[in-house]
Amino acid sequence: MVRCPTCHKRIVYSTSNPYRPFCSERCKLIDLGAWASDERSIPGEDISEDDEYEVSAPRVPRTHQDPHR
Repeated sequence: MVRCPTCHKRIVYSTSNPYRPFCSERCKLIDLGAWASDERSIPGEDISEDDEYEVSAPRVPRTHQDPHR
């Protein structure tokens, strides 16, 4: 048994629950909304906009040309 991170209801943590570790889709969406609105965050240093561009994934050259692009 675990507690839903949103409503704290006790639930069985099982692969039969598609919303685990949440008890329902509603609680899962509430949590997602909290992250999206910056109510929740992972502690750390803020990154400036310049730094944000430096940590982006490297571009991989295309080896196949898609005729539909």
